[in-house]
Amino acid sequence: MQRITLLGSTGSIGQSTLDVVRQNRQLFEVYALVAGRNLELLVEQVKEFGPKVVVVARGEDVARLAGKLREAGIPVPELRSGAAAYVEVATAGETDFVMSAIVGVAGMEATYEAVCRRKRIGLANKETLVTGGSLVMEAVKSHGTELIPVDSEHNGAHQCLRAGRREDATKLILTASGGPFRNTRKEDLAFVTPTEALNHPTWKMGPRITIDSATLMNKGFEVIEACRLFDFPASQVEVVVHPQSTVHAMVEYNDGSVIAQVCATDMRMPIQYALTYPERLPAPAPRLDWTQARRWDFEAPDLEKFPLLRLAYEAQEAGGTATCTLNAADEVAVEAFLEGVIPFPGIAEVVEETLARAASKQAGSISEILEADREARIIARTVVQERAGARVLA
Repeated sequence: MQRITLLGSTGSIGQSTLDVVRQNRQLFEVYALVAGRNLELLVEQVKEFGPKVVVVARGEDVARLAGKLREAGIPVPELRSGAAAYVEVATAGETDFVMSAIVGVAGMEATYEAVCRRKRIGLANKETLVTGGSLVMEAVKSHGTELIPVDSEHNGAHQCLRAGRREDATKLILTASGGPFRNTRKEDLAFVTPTEALNHPTWKMGPRITIDSATLMNKGFEVIEACRLFDFPASQVEVVVHPQSTVHAMVEYNDGSVIAQVCATDMRMPIQYALTYPERLPAPAPRLDWTQARRWDFEAPDLEKFPLLRLAYEAQEAGGTATCTLNAADEVAVEAFLEGVIPFPGIAEVVEETLARAASKQAGSISEILEADREARIIARTVVQERAGARVLA
């Protein structure tokens, strides 16, 4: 029986993880749930899964959650709040497996400390590797921690790399759906609305990751993650647009053979793989029907139309805190776009300008990474204000 701490239980990955647990009660038990402010859903999760500990982001929500649980007649577990509590439940002796699914840098410290305690990790938090990847992967190696990626592309690459020796792999290919604007003219992107950008053609995700998919920033983050997870240089990680989103990743070996990982577009598939690795259980989602006619298309991404993917490659090559700055600036810019402060192309403009202004340096600790993140956000907000002011004057 694996006891799970779930960082980000009320998000889309968290809910899918709990569905996998629901289907395999004989294998998994929830030790702790960590959530944000969706207390209504959290109450339902506590009722169904009976965790020993529940952690919320804000201290003022502890009393509110306790009240809601009592009103519903649900036994109140141990309740905690804040970043320190994230670390406590991720490193607790009762925890066997940590699913890291908090969006943003909030989950990075807890994930890092869990790595240092040799907990098995299911990594669905991009920011952990994008902002602090070198530090985290050094800890994975030095502590012998088992870290399984949950993002469908990296999970697919993990499976493809099991087909041969790592030293024989010459290229890693990540697929991208292309997002809702794959066929939109570059000059028309200035008129894109947040509602249109949030309408992803394949996946159902949270607001930020959906916008990142529309700009291809999400794919840029995945390139950085892939370099760190699998020790590939950026020059050997290729992105191809695959609108059907059925092939998740491919690995090319030195003899020219290409191994592809293919499955239904359902996040329960990679989540279950991470939870049960190296074993495989019956599929938690409908299987592909190979008797149905189908086509797979592949094309190169348009880096002129989607410059954030290019910036991600450049940040990875630059090293130091450049990728941390990239992530922080993007988060600020996406928020500004969703609030109507900047246009859709302005996201890339804010990120590029922030990278130009922020000094890249080596970071030797989580606190130094978080400080670089804080500084980048200050710069990015300044850039947003400048651009918003320029729009008003125009």
